[in-house]
Amino acid sequence: MRFGLLGAGRIGRIHGLNVAARGDARLVAVADASNEAASSLAQATGAKVAAADAIIGDAGIDAILICTPTDTHADLIEAAVSAGKAVFCEKPVDLDSDRIRRCLATVATSGKPLMIGFNRRFDPNFAALEKRLRSGEAGEIEIVSVISRDPGPPPVDYVKRSGGLFRDMMIHDFDMARFLLAEEPVEVFALGSALVDKAIGEAGDVDTAAVVMKTASGRIAQISNSRRATYGYDQRIEVHGSKGMLRAGNIHETTVEIATGQGFRADPVQNFFLERYAAAYRAELAAFIDACSGKAAPSPTGLDGLRAQMLADAATESARTGRPVAIRSA
Repeated sequence: MRFGLLGAGRIGRIHGLNVAARGDARLVAVADASNEAASSLAQATGAKVAAADAIIGDAGIDAILICTPTDTHADLIEAAVSAGKAVFCEKPVDLDSDRIRRCLATVATSGKPLMIGFNRRFDPNFAALEKRLRSGEAGEIEIVSVISRDPGPPPVDYVKRSGGLFRDMMIHDFDMARFLLAEEPVEVFALGSALVDKAIGEAGDVDTAAVVMKTASGRIAQISNSRRATYGYDQRIEVHGSKGMLRAGNIHETTVEIATGQGFRADPVQNFFLERYAAAYRAELAAFIDACSGKAAPSPTGLDGLRAQMLADAATESARTGRPVAIRSA
């Protein structure tokens, strides 16, 4: 399968290298606003450097990986599916839900597969938890808890164009909550503060947030986010049900522990999302290739992207107004 990659930055490089490492795929061409980034990845993978429109229009390319800035995603998705390409796009499709709806209408007309990069669904630990949840091990779901805390805040310049913590960072957790609940939230209540970096608050965003959501049947999901975790990249999930509880904890740098008179001490947790989710990115790509070859339906879909964005929009509004926000249908 022949791939074109748009965006050779941090996440684009991961996807490009993962394609090149597979025996059933080939990275043909790379585009990036930085010629240095594109050339470096092309050299590492045997691809060529080309303009984005040339890659989309290349009849020899089967699928497009979109890893460009958020405000380009929807336009590039539409151009790629209209050119007959399968598309994998990093989250989000767009920061505006109505723009996402228009984009998905174009995708539907094209008949081409679109998969959105909610990579955490493919983490081996989280995927195993979800599988065991579906098998009924924990019984009927009652409360889903998602904890996601970054080691440190991003630059304020990034914050200003990110769409805000709920749309930028927590959107992964909204998708994970939906994935585990297996039922759509109908109400969202959010709180947010700027406790980590004063400049983030001055930019109009928050760096510390909590969200509670409820489904029509009464199931509850709670999400905790922080832009600062002094102990590393904190990624945990717990699902409490009528028969028991399933949880997936952090991944440490090693499994080695030392026990002394002062207690037990373990190595730190992994500190960066690229290493923490390395296996998830590989599994995500495999799932996309399966979807393109007709072995499975693409998932997460564009509709999953829209629904997560709607929850992020609702949380942003709730944090601003101090009131719960009802979720309308997608």
